[in-house]
Amino acid sequence: MIFITGGVRSGKSSYAEALAERLSEHHKQRKLHYIACGVASDPEMHVRIKKHQKKRANATLEWETWEQPYNLYKIADEFSNKDILVLDCLTTLVNNYLFQLQMTDENEVISHVLQDIDHLSVMCGPFIIVSNEVFQGMPHSDSLTLKYQKILGTIHQHIVKKADHAYLIESDIPICKKGAIL
Repeated sequence: MIFITGGVRSGKSSYAEALAERLSEHHKQRKLHYIACGVASDPEMHVRIKKHQKKRANATLEWETWEQPYNLYKIADEFSNKDILVLDCLTTLVNNYLFQLQMTDENEVISHVLQDIDHLSVMCGPFIIVSNEVFQGMPHSDSLTLKYQKILGTIHQHIVKKADHAYLIESDIPICKKGAIL
């Protein structure tokens, strides 16, 4: 498991995709899968999704994209240890549980997300998880933002404990926080 996080527009997704392609070339016969949690809820998000789809479509290696905004465990059986998965992104997955499924209990959200991660991680080869540091070091006073910070922070800690590698991307520069540099 490889965890990649960083600020908005820091280059996380590009790094994750390039890393997956390098791993695929290194380990022959590995199929690339992109699990997209984004939902085109506004014009900006629609453009971002199309940009990511076009980039993968024009890649030198073939990607299979799975549009799955939540309940990722339902697609886990589609993968094998010969597959490389990129999950983009954990922050959006949390948002989808909170706002699309209208979950209000933070422990329920955490449980669902970790269940998704656990199911996927046992079914595939390399598993790259992309997330965001959306509120790093900035406590907020409104209850929803505090709840969101707690949920995301708790999930990040669980994933990084299990991960073999963890990277923080700053201005398109990967900084290795755990494991060897890949």
